[in-house]
Amino acid sequence: MLQAQLTIDPAHRVAPVRRRTFGTFVEHLGRCVYTGIYEPGHPTADAEGFRGDVLALTRELGVTTVRYPGGNFVSGYRWEDGVGPRERRPRRLDLAWHTTETNEIGVDEFVRWSRLAGLEPMMAVNLGTRGVAEAVDLLEYCNIPSGTTLSDLRVAGGAKEPHDIRMWCLGNEMDGPWQIGHKTAHEYGRLAAETARAMRMVDPGLELVACGSSGSSMPTFGSWETTVLEETYDLVDHISCHAYYEEKDGDLGGFLACATDMEHFISTVVSIADQVGARLGSGKKISVSFDEWNIWYLSRHQSAPPPPDWPVAPPLLEDHYHLADAVAFGGLLVTLLRHSDRVAAACLAQLVNVIAPIMTEPGGRAWRQTTFHPFAQAARYASGDVLLTEPVGPSYETGEFGQVPVLHAVATHDDRFTTVFAVNRSVTEPLELELDTRALGAVRIAEATTLTHEDVYARNTADDPERVAPRPNTSHRGDPARIVLPPVSWNVIRLARS
Repeated sequence: MLQAQLTIDPAHRVAPVRRRTFGTFVEHLGRCVYTGIYEPGHPTADAEGFRGDVLALTRELGVTTVRYPGGNFVSGYRWEDGVGPRERRPRRLDLAWHTTETNEIGVDEFVRWSRLAGLEPMMAVNLGTRGVAEAVDLLEYCNIPSGTTLSDLRVAGGAKEPHDIRMWCLGNEMDGPWQIGHKTAHEYGRLAAETARAMRMVDPGLELVACGSSGSSMPTFGSWETTVLEETYDLVDHISCHAYYEEKDGDLGGFLACATDMEHFISTVVSIADQVGARLGSGKKISVSFDEWNIWYLSRHQSAPPPPDWPVAPPLLEDHYHLADAVAFGGLLVTLLRHSDRVAAACLAQLVNVIAPIMTEPGGRAWRQTTFHPFAQAARYASGDVLLTEPVGPSYETGEFGQVPVLHAVATHDDRFTTVFAVNRSVTEPLELELDTRALGAVRIAEATTLTHEDVYARNTADDPERVAPRPNTSHRGDPARIVLPPVSWNVIRLARS
């Protein structure tokens, strides 16, 4: 059996747990919106057409913010298409996903759904095919109480109170050649700065996110961030990171360590931001908005032909996640928490059906994918402060990342509980974890659960929705100092004062 140690000391504080770490993402893509969050006529649908079963699972998932309406979709989106009477809304071709957008759901419906789910809305503006004027118009529509043409249009549509959206993304993945209106770093940086300046003229208190690289493997990574921040540093609050991971060539051990790339991504972007700030003589610190992250088998999507005949809400990117996916996913959550000093927000992409923790059948059932559980547990139990924890233990060799630790872990601490979130990346060996809790005083294990399965590729389905779910871990036998973590497992250990 492998062995590792973890020292927990509440004096070693990284930062408070940021609730926006547990954000999500709803894009007009595939079945995320239509037959996902919205399906009139579904047995659980309310008067607005929102699925009650999806709302219940969203609340259980514990998400706090939701980014909308894209994603690649936003770079061709005309927000005006989604306001006013539904029967008058135009149908448009969505070039991003080769589908037809009906615009049954628009800004007002999205905000109403967000409020029903208890979420803070986060809006993205189109800087692909549009620009400053359209972004300012959308802001006026959303946030001005009344008395202008656009705010009165919102009121006339039934939204009497302003939506008061505080966090805005200045475009999406503009570094990507796949993006409608793709730009160079200089072109985008100038447009983002102009848009930010104009939006702040309407509302100086907004939080604005500049587009960073859409992946650390992009050929412009680093230089993109430098150029964009040189143009926007004093006008924005955050710069975005996007990252998706998948198992490649049967390298399960390397896949389970994919958080190594996320660690490097965050650290590099923070370093670049601080260097730019120093050169500009600014005392301001730019934070990271990791507003797209997930496990996504992108290689499958890239090899698939586009949908024929511009369909409405076809099944797209519907990955069905197994246990190993959930464990790698849990490692990404650990990394986001470990960097809470600079990661101000994060968005799991996406919420329903499209590479999502929640799956639905049109007219039928909704269920939890394996990845639902690490997110729900972290959102529920991470509270107080993130603690600086440096696991000591064995490592193993991966083809992609070299030597990586078997144990990947983080701890949070509040007045009642200290919670350890831990991943055993070993494919074959259980790991005995020794917890040094002396700085906590007398503690006991209040709860310990493990997400694992004898088949690392076991999945949940509508017929067997709990095949992979957290189970009690009793290997500690009441001893708060030692617990055994099975191979390929996500683990939550909650310590309470005795």
